[in-house]
Amino acid sequence: MITIANADAALKDYYLDAVSAQLNGEVSPFFNAIAKTSENVFGKDVKLAIAKGSMEGVVAGSEDGALPSPRSNRYYGVTLPLKNIYGTIEISDKAMRASGDTSGAFVNLLNAEMEGLVAGAKANFARMLYGDGNGLICTVTSKKSAKVLAVNSAKSYFVGLTVNVGLSSPVETVITAVDVDAKTITVEHDFASSTFSGGEKITIVGAENKELIGLAGIFDGTSLYGHTKADEPYFKPYVKTVALASLAESDLIDVIDGLEESNDGKVNMILCSHKIRKKIAALMSSSRRIVNTADIAAGYSSIVINDVPVYADKFCPDDRIYFVNTDDFALNQLCDWAWIEDEGGRILRQVAGKAAYSATLVKYAELVCKRPCAQGAIVLS
Repeated sequence: MITIANADAALKDYYLDAVSAQLNGEVSPFFNAIAKTSENVFGKDVKLAIAKGSMEGVVAGSEDGALPSPRSNRYYGVTLPLKNIYGTIEISDKAMRASGDTSGAFVNLLNAEMEGLVAGAKANFARMLYGDGNGLICTVTSKKSAKVLAVNSAKSYFVGLTVNVGLSSPVETVITAVDVDAKTITVEHDFASSTFSGGEKITIVGAENKELIGLAGIFDGTSLYGHTKADEPYFKPYVKTVALASLAESDLIDVIDGLEESNDGKVNMILCSHKIRKKIAALMSSSRRIVNTADIAAGYSSIVINDVPVYADKFCPDDRIYFVNTDDFALNQLCDWAWIEDEGGRILRQVAGKAAYSATLVKYAELVCKRPCAQGAIVLS
């Protein structure tokens, strides 16, 4: 007989390990390559003392002279709250009763719910890695008509999203259609009387300051982790602006060399959209090579520039090429994925006012880059 008790047991003893394995190792090349740790988590916060990495700590001196004076504080303090990442499944009471004594039918029911949960969690985690912590998906470049906006990057997954359009008073609307090639989105709201200057952010409703601080959060804006970039260059990444039409192989190499020369940056991964990776592949000389999936630790095939793999990710905007050292990033987490339990240890609970039961998977985490100045990007105009 299928009961709430044995359904709970299945979620705890079987599904949790399987889901965690998928969510920790099959998200994206970037996510797969970064460290996951709880070492820097204290209570509800991530707390890091980041070494400035200057050359001042080692100096030459005379054999019998005075030893050099201690240098001033060479660390930056970073404190960030952990973000709450949730995933929920819901099973109707009718579906549970229909399973009856047929355990196979109930297993199929749970499998379907868990597959949907895993697919959604993987997609959202991958998307957040490129965001700014506020659900950013794109920015407006111009208004084409009352309901059609030109954006810097149009992705097919935008359709159906409820978003805020960042005017002086943000407007909530739904994206109803996307033209990927023309880089336009169609929305429900009528913007006939609205004026756009370009650069207005389009963000997912409800995500403001609740998502992981991804690459957009590191590269955009005037401050990072509570430090002003203009005052503290350590928190300012390397950025090169290039017209897409004139993008050359030398531009890519310039960023790799520039990072190594200016901040001893060791780029080990280049990230871009599929459209831009095709552009890069076309630019490469006849010496370019294709790397088999088995040769790449991240688990995805790629092309290679100066021994650095170039990965395409559908969540990367079309106007960015990121150059990162994944060793400088870590997902700081309070714990691995876990089910939220009530006081009685139950995972499945009745949804208030509904003939259904729900269970919620959670992770408390934040993405942190310990050397922002050693990361680079090409912004395509």
